[in-house]
Amino acid sequence: MKKQLLISAVIVLSFLSLKAQQTINDTIVHDGLNRSFILYVPEIYAGEEVPLVINLHGYTSSAFEQMFYGDFRSIADTANFLVVHPMGTDDPSGNPYWNAEFGGTVDDIGFLEALIDSLAVDYNINLERVYSTGMSNGGFMSYTLACNLSNRIAAIASVTGTMLNSQLNTCSPQHPMPVMEFHGTTDAVVPYNGNIIWASTPEVIEYWTGYNGCNTTPVITALPDLDPEDGCTVELYEYNNGNNGSKVVHYKVIGGGHTWPGSIINTGSGNTNHDIDASAEIWDFFRQYDLNGLINQTGITRENQASLFVVSPNPATDYFSVSYQEGNPFHISIYNSNGVLVRKEMVYSDKKIFLTGMLKQGIYFIKLYDPENMVLSVKKLIIE
Repeated sequence: MKKQLLISAVIVLSFLSLKAQQTINDTIVHDGLNRSFILYVPEIYAGEEVPLVINLHGYTSSAFEQMFYGDFRSIADTANFLVVHPMGTDDPSGNPYWNAEFGGTVDDIGFLEALIDSLAVDYNINLERVYSTGMSNGGFMSYTLACNLSNRIAAIASVTGTMLNSQLNTCSPQHPMPVMEFHGTTDAVVPYNGNIIWASTPEVIEYWTGYNGCNTTPVITALPDLDPEDGCTVELYEYNNGNNGSKVVHYKVIGGGHTWPGSIINTGSGNTNHDIDASAEIWDFFRQYDLNGLINQTGITRENQASLFVVSPNPATDYFSVSYQEGNPFHISIYNSNGVLVRKEMVYSDKKIFLTGMLKQGIYFIKLYDPENMVLSVKKLIIE
């Protein structure tokens, strides 16, 4: 994305956006660095438990530009979820980027996990419904989170991103990962057919289809050419019936460039498709999943899973109890609001944990793990 080509369009759009709702510019400190982000809170949000969408900018771009370019705000206004637009750090050339295993010492995986936890302190975020999407380098980073932070990410969507060839051998998700990829066949920045460093789009789709156990033969649909003047058309490839209800979805934009389908901003990076709206398609995909898989799948719904792991009373004063109805023993880890581990427990049945001299007043996160150390659920605990 070319930063200078976006500025005038973004300024115009900022005036057109008459209802900014709550757009919050803030920072957290991670790994000794002051990291900034822009959080969008829709007016409809009233403190109930809601999903979180992480929206990552492309190389040389910014959180502010991504908020307009790959815009989810109007969707969040009706679907009621939070959107956070984190800011990357500068590479040696001074260009903002995400360290999607590109080298260097910046811990962007740790930063984004810390950001999730930090936001969960101030907002009632459903920690089993956190999603990541992004443009170009932001798409690379979403795949990196799918590989290395899958215990916090329920599903991902990449727009013009891909994976390193090396990641196809090292990626190790902890659960089936629903994946959506938008890619133009004439993308001159991140080539559809890959290169010596980057995997081709078909290779990435094949990896996730195999990992998730999806059907290897896709359902292919030629989508209507609603805008004959945009210079491109779309074929939809759906790889269904993966484990836990997961699927892999690929929007192949025939003649499309390095662009976000549906965006009204022209970056000059090839044809932008207007037959589909990538943001709308991404949210429609995300909303079907939580960390356990397809939300409406029998036996693994978010509501059922949440009911199995109980922390009470909450808020707590003198003590709290933990129980999990499916399988014993199990173990939990308790983290404070800064993400610091403060206690670990092996629980053989319902267990009462007394607070005297142990945990101070504040907000904590309790993670439930299965025997293979996979996070099954996360609960927020308030100690008064």
